Amino acid sequence: MRIWRATPGEAAEVARLLAAFRDWWGRDWPDDASFRASVERIIARDDSEFLLGAGPDGTPAGVAQLRFRWTVWWEAEDCWLEDVFVEERARGTGLGRALVEAAIARATERGCRRIDLDTDEDNAPARALYASLGFAPGAQLLLRKRLP
Repeated sequence: MRIWRATPGEAAEVARLLAAFRDWWGRDWPDDASFRASVERIIARDDSEFLLGAGPDGTPAGVAQLRFRWTVWWEAEDCWLEDVFVEERARGTGLGRALVEAAIARATERGCRRIDLDTDEDNAPARALYASLGFAPGAQLLLRKRLP
C-alpha cells in the first residue's frame, strides 16, 4: 500500500479528497475553493502534514491530516490526527488502516509522545479501526465553542 507525505504540488488532490469527505458528511460548505486555499496554506507549514494514500488504481484515494504542537505536559510535540478519509472505491482495501499507521509512524518520527483524534460516536467502522490500533477513549471531554 503506497502512502506518502503530500507536497505543495499535490494540494489540489488533497483538497479534492477533503471536499469528498465534506460531501460524505452531507455538507455543502466550505466550498471547493475554500478547501483549496486552506490546503495550500496548511501544506506549506512545518507544523502540519497531509498524507495521501493510493487506491487500487494507483491514484490518490485517501487522505489524513496531521497537526503538531509542542506541549509542556509531555516536553514533546503532540500529534492531532484531524481528518482521515478514504473514497468509496478504496474502502475495504486496508487504505484507512495504512493511513492511520503512517500517521502514527510520522508522529513517532517527530518525537511525539501522544497522538489524539476524534470521531463521531456513531461511526462504528472508524471507532473499530482506531481501537484495533490502540486508541482508547480519553478521560477528558472535548468541548467546543464556535467563534464569529
